[in-house]
Amino acid sequence: MTPPPLGPESLTWRRFGDLRTALLIGWAGTLQAMHPVISTALVQHSDVFGNPVNRLLRSAGPIVEVVYRGRPAGTRVRDLHHGIEGSHADGRRYHALNPEPYFWAHATFLATQYVVAERFGDPLSEAEKERLYQESIRWYAHYGMSTRVAPPDYRAFRAYWERMVSEVLVRSAAIERSPLHRGERTPSPFPWLPAPVWAVLGPVFSGLQMWLARGLLPPAARETLGWDWSAGDERRLRVFAFAVRTVFRLVPAPYRLAPAARRAYREAARREI
Repeated sequence: MTPPPLGPESLTWRRFGDLRTALLIGWAGTLQAMHPVISTALVQHSDVFGNPVNRLLRSAGPIVEVVYRGRPAGTRVRDLHHGIEGSHADGRRYHALNPEPYFWAHATFLATQYVVAERFGDPLSEAEKERLYQESIRWYAHYGMSTRVAPPDYRAFRAYWERMVSEVLVRSAAIERSPLHRGERTPSPFPWLPAPVWAVLGPVFSGLQMWLARGLLPPAARETLGWDWSAGDERRLRVFAFAVRTVFRLVPAPYRLAPAARRAYREAARREI
């Protein structure tokens, strides 16, 4: 039986809708692309390499909808993965709906909440970390996927995360081909955004996303990719994080949330009247 969708009483609605999670789009995308199955699927089926920023932004919206809309949105996301299958170079078959890589992608979205809280917001208590994890299982159930690979609690999730980072993730073909990870210029992500404007904004956006990804990756994943991170880089990241925390406190509370989150809260409030 599918659990009820999350609501305004959940910690996830507030934490996942936090606009600061947008700082980790490149971080989550990097960790996903390091998974061998996800990498092969991207190389064989995705248009991400032609316009990577558009693809990253286009992927984020449906995931947000699952958190705030529940099963119908989850079913739509799951069904987008039908037909994404094939063979690895060694002949092993894969399918995008295999529970193991599918759950890994979900795990990266869940983990953005932990990283944002730790580096750019207010630290979470152990009870809050557990609550976010348990809520994430409710959210994951709305995809209609098997939950057999999901760890039972936050402590087990941490062990799962560390094993995936140290034993499963690789410097994959998707990482090698990615214009973002190669430091190349990318086309304007949207037709309405003029190319000359993106020529100025694009390097700033992409550079910041990749710098944050490099700095916030687990050290073992950074080592796998062969990325350097100096003491000076870490100091600059801490200054940046302090600036984000300071500025964010000045933003009116409703506008600290993504539009989809604000809309969900408004609709929930109307239903209670």
